[in-house]
Amino acid sequence: MIFRRAIVSELSSNAGAVFTVLFTIVFSVTLVRILGEAAGGKVDNQAVFAIMALSALTSLPLLLSLTLFIAVLITLSRAYRDSEMVVWFASGQSLTAWLRPVLRFALPGVLLVAVLSTVVTPWANSQITESRQRFAQRDDVSRVAPGRFIESGKAERVFFVENVDLEGSTVRNVFVSTRQQGREGVIVAAAGAIETHESGERFLVLSQGRRYEGVPGEAEYRMVEFERYAIRIEARPDAPLEERRARNKTLPELLAAPSPWHEAELLWRIGMPLVALLLSLLAIPLSHTNPRLGRSANLIIAVLVFLLYLTAIQVLQGYVQLQRLSFAVAVWAPHAAVLALLVFLYLRRVYMLGWIPRRWTRGLRRLLAGRPAAAAAWGRKP
Repeated sequence: MIFRRAIVSELSSNAGAVFTVLFTIVFSVTLVRILGEAAGGKVDNQAVFAIMALSALTSLPLLLSLTLFIAVLITLSRAYRDSEMVVWFASGQSLTAWLRPVLRFALPGVLLVAVLSTVVTPWANSQITESRQRFAQRDDVSRVAPGRFIESGKAERVFFVENVDLEGSTVRNVFVSTRQQGREGVIVAAAGAIETHESGERFLVLSQGRRYEGVPGEAEYRMVEFERYAIRIEARPDAPLEERRARNKTLPELLAAPSPWHEAELLWRIGMPLVALLLSLLAIPLSHTNPRLGRSANLIIAVLVFLLYLTAIQVLQGYVQLQRLSFAVAVWAPHAAVLALLVFLYLRRVYMLGWIPRRWTRGLRRLLAGRPAAAAAWGRKP
């Protein structure tokens, strides 16, 4: 009992360290990506930290699954290197005796992954999508930030303003570059304001400025000075949001409207808790360390197994979306393959079996040695 508690404590400590490293890496990458989108005018500057937090929530199921896998792998690999497993086996304990402490450690994480993948992640994805759509549907002037060049939604205009007063809907020192019907124009104005007509159309009205217009490559340009100049804003900020995608919908919504895309999303949500559980158990036989192969050999194999497992689920998702494979088959096929591998590795470690039966390898060695009788026996049909 004391030993099992010590194992669970060590597993929890390793899991905390692994999760901290993985979360820091993912959070840093997400931070750089979102800040780049904000600098390019694709994300609202005021919603950067909210989107970062929501994006971190969407990555938690995968991070927790990988954390459980690596924590069990590191803990048992250390036990092999420090010869604790030799004492474990010499005392009459089997490798299957590790199942209970590992399950005691992993089950709370598996339940957390299930809650995150079925409830929290869809909500976070929907909030991110709504924030992006709401910002994309804002008018061009409302998206302008002072001191930066911002491209309009249809890439027809580029805005630059020195000062913005969103409450008063006014801008100062405006530069606008336009391209329409093969002609380019540049507008410079001292000030501007947003006006809404009775029809509901919105205009950016500039005052005290100049407009330069011409065809690129030609010397003839037209210059016009104006006291008042209006630019129609085509975006409609009150337009309804688009229909949410499958990954943004809740579990009842997916079940209520069966479709290939909804079934593919269900495949991922149902699969994540199973991935966390099976990988935690798979780490027990994979943690065996052979001093002749080095300490990192089993870790490399474990990473390859993890990548193949997730790739298989994503490939089956694509087949379900294309209606080339039924959901009833895809939902259990990759997990059944990993479960079969898990059972085989346990049998191999518990009963000290080789990858190939000994009688096959013995007959193959005789065949390669050039013994006619053995070669004839190897090739004889039953």
